Amino acid sequence: MNTANWDLTALLNAADPQAPLAERNLWLVRLLEWLRHAPRDEAAAGTPKAIVRLKHLLNVLERHPEHAWAFANVIGGVWNDVDAVSLFAEVGFAPRMALWNEFLGRLRRRLLPGTTDTRDLAALFELLFGSESDEDWIAAIDDELLARLSLLFSATPDDGWRIEARAAITVLVSHVHAAGLSGALRVRMDEQLVQDKPFHQLPAAWEAVERAMTAGDAAALSPATQYLRALLDRCRTAALTVPEHLEAHGVSVDLMFSVEQLTARLDRIEALLACLLSDEPQRELLRLVAGLVRVVHERRSLRTLFARHYSLLARKVAERSAETGEHYITRNRDEYRDMLRRAAGGGAVIAGTTLLKFLIAMLGFTAFWGGFWAGVNYAASFVVIHLLHWTVATKQPAMTAPAMADKLQHIDRDEGVEGFVDEVTHLVRSQVAGIIGNLALAAPLVLAVQGLCWLAFGAPLVGEKEALYVLKSLNLLGPSLLFAAFTGTLLFASSLIAGWVENWFVFHRLDSAIAWNPRIVGLLGRSRAQKWSRWWRANISGLTANISLGLMLGVVPALGGFFGLGLEVRHVTLATGQLAAAVGALGVGVMATWAFWSCVICIAGIGMLNVGVSFFCAFKVAMRSRGIRLADRRRVYAAIRSRLRRAPISFLVPPR
Repeated sequence: MNTANWDLTALLNAADPQAPLAERNLWLVRLLEWLRHAPRDEAAAGTPKAIVRLKHLLNVLERHPEHAWAFANVIGGVWNDVDAVSLFAEVGFAPRMALWNEFLGRLRRRLLPGTTDTRDLAALFELLFGSESDEDWIAAIDDELLARLSLLFSATPDDGWRIEARAAITVLVSHVHAAGLSGALRVRMDEQLVQDKPFHQLPAAWEAVERAMTAGDAAALSPATQYLRALLDRCRTAALTVPEHLEAHGVSVDLMFSVEQLTARLDRIEALLACLLSDEPQRELLRLVAGLVRVVHERRSLRTLFARHYSLLARKVAERSAETGEHYITRNRDEYRDMLRRAAGGGAVIAGTTLLKFLIAMLGFTAFWGGFWAGVNYAASFVVIHLLHWTVATKQPAMTAPAMADKLQHIDRDEGVEGFVDEVTHLVRSQVAGIIGNLALAAPLVLAVQGLCWLAFGAPLVGEKEALYVLKSLNLLGPSLLFAAFTGTLLFASSLIAGWVENWFVFHRLDSAIAWNPRIVGLLGRSRAQKWSRWWRANISGLTANISLGLMLGVVPALGGFFGLGLEVRHVTLATGQLAAAVGALGVGVMATWAFWSCVICIAGIGMLNVGVSFFCAFKVAMRSRGIRLADRRRVYAAIRSRLRRAPISFLVPPR
């Protein structure tokens, strides 16, 4: 059985019913390979190659009964020696209701070779049908060819598959019963749909159907089957209410995976029942096998696994960010002026952040600890700005992009597109106001502190050496613009972290725990506990975004340096403060040099990249999470370009 090049003669001669099971399994794999790889000259127009070869095989076996006997006995022997229950009850299902366990299982199947030395028909099935095209040619088998296939299964017991199918349904029903009664799913199902306990009744309903099948009692079988199918429908309807609950109360990909597994098992039970009750079970079995082939190949895809189960989480994270992002969009002149005031307040805090950064650098920490304390400095500053209801301009895009994508739900109509373009103009104006407000106070305050230090101590707080380094690091010809784009990705990442943490906070009902936990209520009192609950629910996203962003700005470059990546952060407000400190150290005369204006131009680019990269990343994720079609995206981009040509000032100044 070690022949490398298999042809029909080799298959006919190698069919040995007395061979060890591993060799017979290998023979079956080679048989399917031979069917699948027909040469072009054998293929008929419009007919799958495997069908052409299968007909040829049956023609040969019908003319040579001795070979037909060997073929049938090899197939029958394999059926008798393997566990067929695993094929019906386990193919397509994870052994545990956990997404990451399924990921590791798929990764193992992709990387490690399988073996034909197995009694598990589920494992053998994956080796037999290793091509995605197998589903197509199996489905293409017509009634005439299906009848002729009985020649290959003449040595297989007629009712052998029925026994295995009934055992498989018993296994599947037990899984559905256990999953439906698990607390994680049960408490998230619609109460009215589980009021009559369909999952409780499922095992008894199947036992009644199985008894009627075994006894051949047609009178009892029909009502028992109808009741079982009604229960299956009610279980499916109840399970499908779990995603609706998750949409409202926080998403868990593990629970979504559990729901999918539960409904897939219900579908498999229906398919097996169709085979057992059909007047033409061969046709139903063929449909079942084709479906199993499809499931096998779906389970090999890692991309499909994550795309399917993380799309809901991505949308929910985007929606959480969108709730926060609405506060950053100004739509009239009053809101525009308010944004300027809040951004100016943020700029004042960032001025202090800039000076503290220089002081931390002067202390001479090692790379990691220097980055860590710089991150703490940034995070503390951002949190203060958040608590004072001020704003940092570059934090807006990652939050506002999901809010913008949320407006895309009605872009199938022209007025929807125009409404979205209006929102884009509001957003751009908000960004402009935020950056102007930040820079308007950050630079003068840093200069004022430098001047006060000159007057009080005869030397600036930031010295000449640090000032020259600033001019060099912010030079237009250096890598600062690349670092600015990198900083934009960190800004985007902070919004994802914030959305994920808020989803986790809501999913685990921590706001309710703070309000009603006996120990917390006893410690704080009922009124204060409820106030804390509301405060945390309102601020968890903002605090997470600010703390994560600050720590990433400090620590990520230090970690990159450990791996030899010379990464740095370039933040437009911090860079402006640093340049102001350099002017305060070197004197206003430096403003007449190219080095200074090169830094000014570079800072403008830094601002554009901070804002543009973070907005682009967040907007793309939000659009994909909502399934916006490519054609609709093109209409949106065209409408934005048209507005830029017709009314460019509307992107900078709000209308009267």
